[in-house]
Amino acid sequence: MPLTDLGEDELVHYRPELPEPPEFDAFWRRTLAAARTHEGVVKAEPVTERHGLRTVEVDDVRFPGWNGEPVAAWLLRPRDAAGPLPVVVTYIGYSGGRGLPTDHLFWSAAGYAQLVVDSRGQGHDTPDRGEGDGTQWVEGFMTLGIDSPDTHYYRRLITDCVRAVDAVAQLPGLDPRRVAVAGGSQGGGLALAVAGLAGDAVAAALVDVPFLCHFRRAAGICGEGPYQEIAHYLRWHSRHRVEPAFATLAHFDGVHFARRATAPTLFSVGLMDPVCPPSTVYAAFNHYAAEDRTMTVWPFGDHAGGGCNPPVQLAWLRERGLAPQPHRARTEGPAR
Repeated sequence: MPLTDLGEDELVHYRPELPEPPEFDAFWRRTLAAARTHEGVVKAEPVTERHGLRTVEVDDVRFPGWNGEPVAAWLLRPRDAAGPLPVVVTYIGYSGGRGLPTDHLFWSAAGYAQLVVDSRGQGHDTPDRGEGDGTQWVEGFMTLGIDSPDTHYYRRLITDCVRAVDAVAQLPGLDPRRVAVAGGSQGGGLALAVAGLAGDAVAAALVDVPFLCHFRRAAGICGEGPYQEIAHYLRWHSRHRVEPAFATLAHFDGVHFARRATAPTLFSVGLMDPVCPPSTVYAAFNHYAAEDRTMTVWPFGDHAGGGCNPPVQLAWLRERGLAPQPHRARTEGPAR
């Protein structure tokens, strides 16, 4: 896969001044305030034995998300760990859901708790009931409800993701003061959005090859992946829908969330990524408000470049005092 975007020397200085919706902050205050009126109870059902795991405790979680609707998640914790534990709230890539607990054993193996959040309408355990005129012009989620930010799909999904951080305080064995949000691709874009919306509730953001950034450039240059849904839609409606479409999408752009994010962050980028072009990643990174921001660059990485980042993330979290305390597993008595 050849380089198809700016060179690295240009990328490190790429900081476009994107127009921001004048009501951006009011829109998200109103959205999250409405969601939080549906307080609800966070439910966690122990299901460890069902999955045959011996060193990890697993709970099947439901927490109230958009409009109070239940959102599914897995909570994984190292067995016999002394809590409260730092927790990594993990968001999922495009068209995927939370899957099985056995898909998510890295963070518990490293001593962390992990809350793996299902993506409404993309996973199998959290349906998307939509709201209002949720018109879908092409297959996928990028244009679902694109006629208005009030009805767009990502308003609901991002709200779910913020409410996942809200739910941490009600879950067993977790430290709500040590919450890292994490994800790759769509999950990275969602982690970035939550870092910009949840304020001090987020202690760190691990943002791998993030999607949902600098929509207009991405739709114009990407060669693969979901941004092409926008281009396909505008190919048929370009005369009168270009500006309204990007005005809607601006309410969900990671560049604007980055301007409001104050938690330390570790990004990653693949310079040969055809799905999330590196200039769109740097656009968000270079606007990120926290002084403590680090970029891991994979010069020959494609969209899987961020998949190499977990060891880097462990060391980075440790340097910021967010590592779990070491613990010894409970010893069993002699066999009889």
